[in-house]
Parts: sequence; structure tokens; C-alpha cells
Amino acid sequence: MQRLTPLLLVGVLLTWLTPVVAQTPDYIIQSNGAPMRALVQPPGQTPRLATPTPTPTPTPAAVRADAPASGALAVKPATRGKIRIGVILPTESSVLGEAAAVVRSGVEAAAQMDQSAELYSVDATGDNVVERYRAAVADGVNVVIGPLSRESIAKLAPSVTVPTIALNSIDRQAAANPKLYSLSLIVEGEARQLARLMRDDGRANPLLVVGGDALSQRLGKAFADEWRAVAGKPARQMAFDANDMTPLLQAAGQADAVALALDVAQAAKLKSALTPDVPVYGTSQLNVGGAQAELAGVRFIDMPWFLMPAHPAVQRYPHPAVPLTRQTERLYALGIDAYRLAVQLAVSRPGAAVRLDGVTGDLKLGRDRAFERQLPAGVMGGNALQ
Repeated sequence: MQRLTPLLLVGVLLTWLTPVVAQTPDYIIQSNGAPMRALVQPPGQTPRLATPTPTPTPTPAAVRADAPASGALAVKPATRGKIRIGVILPTESSVLGEAAAVVRSGVEAAAQMDQSAELYSVDATGDNVVERYRAAVADGVNVVIGPLSRESIAKLAPSVTVPTIALNSIDRQAAANPKLYSLSLIVEGEARQLARLMRDDGRANPLLVVGGDALSQRLGKAFADEWRAVAGKPARQMAFDANDMTPLLQAAGQADAVALALDVAQAAKLKSALTPDVPVYGTSQLNVGGAQAELAGVRFIDMPWFLMPAHPAVQRYPHPAVPLTRQTERLYALGIDAYRLAVQLAVSRPGAAVRLDGVTGDLKLGRDRAFERQLPAGVMGGNALQ
């Protein structure tokens, strides 16, 4: 069969999502509480990349037009001395396929620019992830990116034999493995950082407002736990009630700041009702793009990919040509940093410190082999970092 040239490969792999699919909301919310909802269009499509500056050189991997049904893309023999990265994601899944394709497109964008490694892409679900992981390692993979779901991670954990970056949190029930790492966008990490940011800003008596949905409850609990740890006392906490905000407004008047564990609509409603002098804080869940005039002035944290356009890595890597939602594009940025960390892990000695000034944040390998993320802070209504 005829092999695709590298340039043609880029065109094949970087097929673009239609605007309807690309705008499917709540990727990060859903990826934090898997499974994601089923797609209305076939999964596995990858967003086309915008033309970057400088113009990228083609990706080194070559793919056959008749990729085998096993899920592994046929690749040319590894270049001697070059890192081979296995990208093991459920791109054909009816539930996680689109999210996996967006992550993969971020990995491919980084590989396209850096030329530090060859990619070996494999479709795998919880049913076959162990089999396909072992086959990839046997075929010369040095380091692995994936899986994406907690279920697949737990199934794979006992079989991990090369450095493997799981793209989710690792369940406590999963078998401990010194070569299994976690790189995720879980909301609890942001909530804990928000509590520390407010403490560092000199806030001593905050009001924590929590919505009734599962994500807001998780945010609220993580914030409350961290505030107690860093401040030595509990934060006052109240539930959001859209039908009667009088008690909330009264409590906010007695606090020196308000922390929002709310969805965007609830946050906008409460912020509009507060007096302008009340300092308000939130996480990246509030940054959904657009003007968001109702949230102007809210101090929030988010990844450099959105807040720091002059960041060297943000400038280096191409954005998708078709605009994605903020939630979706965070997965794309996650793929970029996953590739960069995979290159580091492939050449690092066991136990070595691993850090990355990444597009998703300042990443540092922490306890239990989970990468901790430090995010910059910005203010809604502008990108001024403070």
C-alpha cells in the first residue's frame, strides 16, 4: 500500500471538527466527572491547526493509509536514538472519543513543532487498554501519554512498565506503580490554589458561596478544606439561592471577600447583586470566553494558554484553526504539555525532579507522582495579571 508523506499525514490527522462539534460545551466539567455524554457526531476527529509562526516542520511519524484494525497506527521503524511516545487514547469511543481527539491534536501540535520524538498513536478503551499498551511497548515505545478515563487508568496501573502519563486523577484503589504519573485538570487543585491566593492577598474573613451541582460542591469542599489548613479556621459558607439572595448579600457585607463555587450563570447573578467594593474570586470555570460583563472585576485563576499570550510556550504552539470552547481548548493545551512532559520523562533518571513552565500552568511533580499545577491570576474584563 502507498505510504503517506509527512506533509500529507498532517493533513490527514489534523482534520477539523465542525463548528457544532467543536462548540460542544463542558468538556472540563465532564472530564472531571466521567463519563462524558455521548456525541451526536462520529468521534475521533481532530481539530485542524492554525498556521503557526514560525511555520512548523512536519511531524516525523508516518502513517499507512490502511491503518490496522487493532487500533494502532502503522509507523515507520523508530529513528535510532529518537524517543518514541505512545499516545493511547479512546479516540473511537462514542463517549470520550471527541475529547480524546482534542487531546491528541494538542500532542500532535507539540510534536509538530518540537521534533523531539516520534508518535505512536493507539486507540484503546478500558476493554483492551492493557493489551494495546503492551503491544506498543513491545514495538519500542519509551514513554506513554494516556489513558484518559479513570477506569482505564485503574485497569492499566498494574501493567505499566515505562513512564506513563495518565490524563486524569488516579483512583486510590488503583495499584501503586512508580512509573505511572498523573497529569489532570481536576477542579480540586484550582480550588485549593484559590484559597491560598486569597490568603496571600490578605483576606482573613471570606464568604464561600456554593452551588448545588456536583462540580460546585467539589469546588466548595476543596476550598473549605484548604482554607482551614492555611488560615487555621473555617471559612463561612453559604448555599446559593437564586430566589432569595438577601442572606447572601448581608453575609457578603460582613466578609472581606467572596469566593465563588458556582456555575457561570449563578456567579453572574450574584456578582451583579453585590456592591462594587466587595472583592470577588473564582476559578477558571468562570472563564468561558467573551466579554462576560456581569463578571467584570472578578479575580480568577486560569492557565497561561489563555491569560499569558506573551508566554514563550504559548507563542510557540499553534492554536486550532476552528475556535473551540474554553473548556474544550483546555484539553488541547493539556495535550501540548503532556507531550513536553513525556519527552522529559523519557530522558530523566528515576526520581529526578521534573518541572515544566507549561501552557497549562507551572507544573511540578509532587506527591504520589501527580503533577501539581500553579496557575497565574487575572481579572475578568481584562488580562491584567496581578
